[in-house]
Amino acid sequence: MNFMSVTETRTVDMAEVLTCAYDLGDMINNSIEVANYLYWKERMQIHPEVQRLVIKLDSKKELFEETQRFGHFHPNYHAAMQEVEAVQEEMQRIEEVRRFTEAESNLDRMLYEMSEMIAHSVSETIKVPSNDPLPKGGGCGSGGSCGCGG
Repeated sequence: MNFMSVTETRTVDMAEVLTCAYDLGDMINNSIEVANYLYWKERMQIHPEVQRLVIKLDSKKELFEETQRFGHFHPNYHAAMQEVEAVQEEMQRIEEVRRFTEAESNLDRMLYEMSEMIAHSVSETIKVPSNDPLPKGGGCGSGGSCGCGG
């Protein structure tokens, strides 16, 4: 009988897992979601109005960050925040920006769902990070599986 040590078994399994992970990465990179994301990202990057607004947004964000050090107490805090929001709204009127944002959202959702499937195949209690600013429960304080009840 030839016995392999636990370390050797893990090494073989990890090599297979890594190979599968690279294959999965290739499949993701060849998906329509990635293709759309890259297409609209490029279209947005070459759009002259978008580039002008990106520069404008960066300068407005800098001003806002300066006011954030003092928060709501800074005399220009709300005005600076409104200026950032105004430029963001102006950007959303451009089709390339809207389409890019949508493609980015679709890609993010696909990656989240895949991460969730992988994590839950290991254990239903594994937390999966998300870019969603309004998570859908399950965390501590929400009455989820930790049992703290909010």
